[in-house]
Amino acid sequence: MKKLDKPLKILLVEDEPEECEAFVQYIASLGDVKLADVTNDAEKAVKLVKYHLPDAVILDLELHKGSGNGITFLNELKQQCSHIFPFVLVTTNNISSTVYEHIKTLGADFTISKAQSDYSAKMVVDFLVRMKGSIQKERKAAQSNEVDSLSPHEKEKKLLLRIKNEMDIIGISPKLIGRSHLIDAIMLTINDCTSSVSEIAKKNNKNKNSVEKAMQTAIDKVWTHEDIEVLKTHYTTRISSAKGVPTVTEFIYYYADKIKTDLSC
Repeated sequence: MKKLDKPLKILLVEDEPEECEAFVQYIASLGDVKLADVTNDAEKAVKLVKYHLPDAVILDLELHKGSGNGITFLNELKQQCSHIFPFVLVTTNNISSTVYEHIKTLGADFTISKAQSDYSAKMVVDFLVRMKGSIQKERKAAQSNEVDSLSPHEKEKKLLLRIKNEMDIIGISPKLIGRSHLIDAIMLTINDCTSSVSEIAKKNNKNKNSVEKAMQTAIDKVWTHEDIEVLKTHYTTRISSAKGVPTVTEFIYYYADKIKTDLSC
């Protein structure tokens, strides 16, 4: 069976309500594009990039009716999310060549002027749809190349950051003992250790059952208290347990496979 293409996941950073609505409606009419979220706040947009891991960001440069601006977003994106690599398409009423050059140095991939006669939400989204294959291929290659160019120590730190980010997204609290065990187990599995739980138990001078119980408790707590729709969005594989909660093994291998696939480890 041919594997279905992933939809192009887009984050919209825009402060004009009418434009937001136009983007929302048009994207909803397409089958190969998914709108991850909408915000008019530059600071929140950076957090949403970490949360949704979008393929592309449509970024209004000015955000007069929101908070911050596109340059703030690009600066913070470069500082905090250099490992995520979304394609950033800037929309703006500013036609200054100086501004264009500056946002390019900050990581903007393309700019569309809102002043041009054919500007519309449809035109912007259609541009991204035409670029979809290249965007997703380039994003994956950039992630893979970055990891390959790192020293073993730097690679471990990068993987650890990604795993922690995944735990944050679904709401596994740092206060839970099982979280640190899950992070260690996912890291070991990525590195092809087939007995990760046993290794963690040995490392922490605990028995295997107590380690496994702590991990399952952390998973159960999330599936009991967090928004199930959020969990379905980010944990997309089948759950075999009749309780509707992933087993420790399922959880570890899901995230290990997901991160290895994303980063081509």
